[in-house]
Amino acid sequence: MTEEGSEREKRGLSSMDSMESRWVYQDEEGSEIDNDGDGRGSGGEESPLRDSDDEDNAEQRLIRTGPRIDSFDVEALEVPGAQRNDFEDATLGRRILLVFQTLGVVFGDVGTSPLYTFSVMFSKAPVKGNEDVLGALSLVLYTLILISLIKYVLIVLWANDDGEGGTFALYSLICRHAKVSLLPNQLPSDARISSFRLKVPSAELERSLKIKERLETSLTLKKLLLMLVLAGTSMVIADGVVTPAMSVISAVGGLKIGVSGFTEDHVVMISIAFIIILFSLQRYGTSKVGLVVGPALFIWFCSLGGIGIYNLVKYDTRVLQAFNPIHIYYYFKRNSTKAWYSLGGCLLCATGSEAMFADLCYFSVRSVQLTFMFLVLPCLLLGYLGQAAYLMENHVDTTQAFFSSVPSGAFWPVFLIANVAALIASRAMTTATFSCIKQSSALGCFPRLKIIHTSRKFMGQIYIPVMNWFLLALALVLVCNISSIYEIGNAYAIAELGVMMMTTILVTLVMLLIWQINIFVVLSFAILFLGLELTFFSSVLWSVGDGSWIILVFAVVIFLIMYIWNYGSKLKYETEVKKKMSMDVLRELGPDLGTVRAPGIGLLYNELAKGVPAIFGHFLTTLPAVHSMIIFVCIKYVPVSVVPQNERFLFRRVCAKSYHIFRCVARYGYKDVRKENHQTFEQLLIESLDKFIRREAQERSLESDSDDDSGSEEDHSLSRILIAPNGSVYSLGVPLLAEFKDTSNFVAEARALEEGKLETSSSTDQISIDAEQSLEKELSFLRKAKESGVVYLLGHGDIRARKDSWFIKKLVINYFYAFLRKNCRRGTANLSVPHSHLIQVGMTYMV
Repeated sequence: MTEEGSEREKRGLSSMDSMESRWVYQDEEGSEIDNDGDGRGSGGEESPLRDSDDEDNAEQRLIRTGPRIDSFDVEALEVPGAQRNDFEDATLGRRILLVFQTLGVVFGDVGTSPLYTFSVMFSKAPVKGNEDVLGALSLVLYTLILISLIKYVLIVLWANDDGEGGTFALYSLICRHAKVSLLPNQLPSDARISSFRLKVPSAELERSLKIKERLETSLTLKKLLLMLVLAGTSMVIADGVVTPAMSVISAVGGLKIGVSGFTEDHVVMISIAFIIILFSLQRYGTSKVGLVVGPALFIWFCSLGGIGIYNLVKYDTRVLQAFNPIHIYYYFKRNSTKAWYSLGGCLLCATGSEAMFADLCYFSVRSVQLTFMFLVLPCLLLGYLGQAAYLMENHVDTTQAFFSSVPSGAFWPVFLIANVAALIASRAMTTATFSCIKQSSALGCFPRLKIIHTSRKFMGQIYIPVMNWFLLALALVLVCNISSIYEIGNAYAIAELGVMMMTTILVTLVMLLIWQINIFVVLSFAILFLGLELTFFSSVLWSVGDGSWIILVFAVVIFLIMYIWNYGSKLKYETEVKKKMSMDVLRELGPDLGTVRAPGIGLLYNELAKGVPAIFGHFLTTLPAVHSMIIFVCIKYVPVSVVPQNERFLFRRVCAKSYHIFRCVARYGYKDVRKENHQTFEQLLIESLDKFIRREAQERSLESDSDDDSGSEEDHSLSRILIAPNGSVYSLGVPLLAEFKDTSNFVAEARALEEGKLETSSSTDQISIDAEQSLEKELSFLRKAKESGVVYLLGHGDIRARKDSWFIKKLVINYFYAFLRKNCRRGTANLSVPHSHLIQVGMTYMV
């Protein structure tokens, strides 16, 4: 009966796991000692086993007590609603403005595809008759509908992570539901961040549970999943190089139609100038540029639709027959191998689909969906139908299909707006690249770079200077070496298909693990879209020797950079965990730590979420004195997009109260902006520590009262206590009578407890007075330490491969990873710490 009651209580308080009791060591002053180890007996209950690294003095007594109080853990129990999108409460005027911004940021890439799709297709399979035009048009229409509309707009956009899109957003979403991250810095308390909103797979869906278990237990699957994510991200970055080249060259190429004698060299020179201007304007931010170019792109889409309707009426309405997919079959039957070659050009109509997902962090899902379905898609369909209608009567004009189909009177206005739209398209993919790099850097898969936030209001809008100029240089190299839009189009298709396939695989995993939908729906999605994309991919790989191999080489280089950085960071973290200081050493040193404790607060930054870093021992042996209060600060990025400010800091007490040593984990999401300067950060941290100390004392006082009232935890306390954010105390109610063997025992125990109250009332008053004095003494110590000043202690831990390591490991760690660490953004720059408040010590680990 007791076991059943305990199970019922566990289920009822599953979201309030911090209320569970625990075993701790208590010193003579009554302060509890940090114990990060979760020793568990065979029966699943917590057992009073010591953690060899975090235990305290040997003479401390073992007691069973309530939950460990973490800073703001009580607030974390009050799970708010879903993270609201920045645009949810927009007025009508704001929504209209949002449509223009969405056009300018998200749809530029897919909107300019009519400039080059038919030209690239018919360069592989020349037009021999009207049936070829109908077949190619049918291919384009159904590719646009299947991939852009059904896959991305209606399905993939919903796989976002609190409004954040892209391959790393999918990866972080999977990491929250299964422990697949290779970096072992997860804490159980991370799951109590309200942004997690964890939906554990239900017991009825054994498939989800088996997949979760398989992912968590297989190191091979974890590595494979990470490699898929890195491959997809590298393709997105490669896309950011090829998109400007393709869009601008195809738009400027219209001059060969409008100006006689205009050569390809002239096109390249003007394209280079436009690309330089494009990347120079990138720093002005998404919202500013989106407001300017949004109306321009709106005019572009209207021009596409208008020209399409004009050509349909003037030339041939029979192209509407292309909605019958039988023409695809006829197209392949007539052209066979050449039709297969043209698939790479056909895919170009769906370029920009991944940018819609990657740029989702700037706008809401609904705004992107509505804008695409009611404006973008109809205009694109009309544009392709109009071009095909023109080509039905002009088979020889396939090299510049779009500009040839523009009415002569409207050529120059359309040419001007087409070039503006091409620049916007290039910007869209560059913006998506910045988002992916920031996500991957926050999750430990890309070297740290300087990130500038271009909007005070919307924290997702960023600019990365180093990557901006790096992409510019590579785009110029690509334009100068491969000036043909047919070859660049093949490279474009390779980059697009690479990220599309990775997205399909990750979304399939999300469907299985998180959405938990019918297996036949999941299989249909995976087979249909992965099969379709593999077919396209086989076509473009066959033509990789024409110069498009450059983009593959670039993607491989980016992949290796990301993988080496992740491998080195993982190895460094694991080494620091192994080398962390034993608590035995601190016990032997005593409260003065074997040195002079100077007044002040020392913030020792390290990457360990648990344990005492080895670099602290290096500080003790190197410095003549250490501060009277030490706080180990770990800046940790958790797999959520945003961590609420009131759940930012997580505190632990290290050693006895007399040591005045704490651990603080400052948690950030990969979308969070660390915009506070060091003074603001200090203020927030010390205020949080003050609240932690007060609530720790309040909880001990409540535990003491509970012990006097009910004996011990094993005697079944009559109530559970919750401390609310405002300091109020609430009872969680009397446990179920099922917890007791019978009612008579319950009555007898209640009588015994009532008698015990009278005997212990006087001792309780004395304990309360001592507790208040102890609290005031510690808070006074904190205030004096703060007045004496705060100093940042930074330990730079480097790793070197052992002499007996493999040659490849030595090459990767000692040269490649060391080069990346040397040239990435240093921790002092990220923290914005003045040099006058900074002490740095270096340490090298052999791995």
